[in-house]
Amino acid sequence: MKNIRNFCIIAHIDHGKSTLADRLLGYTGTVTEREEQAQLLDSMDLERERGITIKSHAIQMEYMYEGENYILNLIDTPGHVDFSYEVSRSIAACEGALLIVDAAQSIQAQTISNLYLALDCDLEIIPVLNKVDLPSANPEEVTDDIVDLLGCDAEEVIPASAKTGIGIKEILTAIIERIPAPSGNVDEPLQALIFDSVYNPFRGVETYFRVMNGEIKKGQHIKFIATDKSYFADEVGTLKLKQEPKSSVKAGDVGYLITGIKEAKEVKVGDTITDFKNPTQNIIEGFEDVKPMVFAGIYPVDTEDYEELRSSMEKLQLNDASLVFLPESSAALGFGFRCGFLGMLHLEIIQERLEREFDMTVITTVPNVSYQAYTNKNPDTVILVNNPTDLPDPSRLNRMEEPYIKATIITKADFVGSVMSLCIDKRGMLTHQTYLTTERVELTFDMPLAEIVFDFYDRLKTVSKGYASFDYSPIGLRESKLVKVDVLLNGSIVDALSALLHQDNAYDIGKKMCEKLRQLIPRQQFDIPIQAAIGAKIISRETVKALRKDVTAKCYGGDISRKRKLLEKQKKGKKRMRQVGNVEIPQEAFMAVLKLND
Repeated sequence: MKNIRNFCIIAHIDHGKSTLADRLLGYTGTVTEREEQAQLLDSMDLERERGITIKSHAIQMEYMYEGENYILNLIDTPGHVDFSYEVSRSIAACEGALLIVDAAQSIQAQTISNLYLALDCDLEIIPVLNKVDLPSANPEEVTDDIVDLLGCDAEEVIPASAKTGIGIKEILTAIIERIPAPSGNVDEPLQALIFDSVYNPFRGVETYFRVMNGEIKKGQHIKFIATDKSYFADEVGTLKLKQEPKSSVKAGDVGYLITGIKEAKEVKVGDTITDFKNPTQNIIEGFEDVKPMVFAGIYPVDTEDYEELRSSMEKLQLNDASLVFLPESSAALGFGFRCGFLGMLHLEIIQERLEREFDMTVITTVPNVSYQAYTNKNPDTVILVNNPTDLPDPSRLNRMEEPYIKATIITKADFVGSVMSLCIDKRGMLTHQTYLTTERVELTFDMPLAEIVFDFYDRLKTVSKGYASFDYSPIGLRESKLVKVDVLLNGSIVDALSALLHQDNAYDIGKKMCEKLRQLIPRQQFDIPIQAAIGAKIISRETVKALRKDVTAKCYGGDISRKRKLLEKQKKGKKRMRQVGNVEIPQEAFMAVLKLND
């Protein structure tokens, strides 16, 4: 066990994390030249197209150092803030982390928040200064920033370039020398942590685990503590580029387990695996429950696909434990699911993965949060409002309460003004302002959760040029003046576009929604009125003009009354069409409501 090292890579998005992982795999001979390709661990098409890591991946490398063979288990992690849950799981399975900082961009927001996650788990941090070969690199300045942040010596920071291969040998040496070997006892009862799982249509659920104590053998009768279910280990092994079956995986190592589980919900990430006959008394702790930030409805385009969508969501949840969903129904869209996501990118990725991996075409409604309402008749009875359609009649409504959060934003001193004005626009109240260094400021706000759902993240990144890290924790409910804004198309309410908004913003947002929908809804043979309404009061209207068919084209000259007769006939036809005509709403219309400020 003294020759095993478990480590992960933490970095801000685009700091060269996947490229460095490729270099390490090539240098240790884990992949042959023929197998080498860019972003080797990013196995999803989506990851390659967008150039981001969405899933954490585990892979084992072997490396000879001073005459001894070492086993290095790398768990690659995503860099985007919406996938911080993936990062927290990977960190829990490691003893050390490579902290990668771009020499041209210096320390960024996500680097700091992931670093705090790693320090909470007592990981050994190895700072790596990447992209030192770039003409725009500032190695001395950025090294000073890293020294300030970590409190380490400047000599400990390894200058590297994943692209050209500079510093790769030094990084491997540092992993072996600085990261402690896993602590654990092979003779104790089996105790293993599940940090990921994937669904294989032929073999069932494949569980990825890290053994803390004991060993897991092929054919062993094992038990999952959280679900209290027991299975036989049909196959265990380690994760090279392809899975390598072994007779057993011992304490300190990382591996995979196949038990033939067909039900996705029987495997919980963060659960402890133990022996059925001789179970461990210690459950592995340190996993936080996922905090969804955005709630949205996902519906199948065809209602008959509801059950298929359910099984697709369960398989996705297995692979992405931060997805939360419950069944719900809508008058306009039929049966579907109310889902919780970590952010808008997460919502986009889930929607895209449903379409690509499971061939499900879905409609996503406007994201929102859950409120509490009280009526005049029963002022003490709470009515949960997860969906604008659940809101009681305004005439019976006593008061509404909405969830508030304590938002902590760390940014550079140059951007304090613009970050403050953004938060105050979003009904935030500044409670603290602390200068961490002369350059970095921590701002604390009390804000309504509903305000950060829409476009807060994107705008925060824009006003701070990507230099702001954002974290939040719920602080309870507060009374608020909220109104329900309905969207009417051709006179009928589309419940999937309804939104609960603060009274002060309702008029502006209603107007913007109508303008945006007018651009997106295709023209028909008749005029389509688009209206925003609060109760019975219309607050905004736009019209999608009808496509004209030139009915008078066949009249050459002659009396004007002939033309008038044809036009009157056309008018009646349009009126009749408008009564029976259906307006198709494109999927972009549902999503466009989120990007009203673009």
